Amino acid sequence: MKRSENTAGLRRNLIDAGCNAAAADTFMNLQVEGKTQDQLRLLKAHRAALLKKLRANQKKIDCLDYLLFTMTQETKQST
Repeated sequence: MKRSENTAGLRRNLIDAGCNAAAADTFMNLQVEGKTQDQLRLLKAHRAALLKKLRANQKKIDCLDYLLFTMTQETKQST
């Protein structure tokens, strides 16, 4: 694989993982500079942010599930 294809694939993976263009650019610049530890920090921070959003959405889903359960039980009792 050519370097340009590898670079494009890596950038595509970053975008697919939810990184914005600025974060992808930063990551790619760090790649050129050989700053692997900084790249790892960037990826870990992005992962942590995604997990935070996931947990917040899971809490919302749990609230909806409770509401659905409650309403379903009330509907069963009234029929």
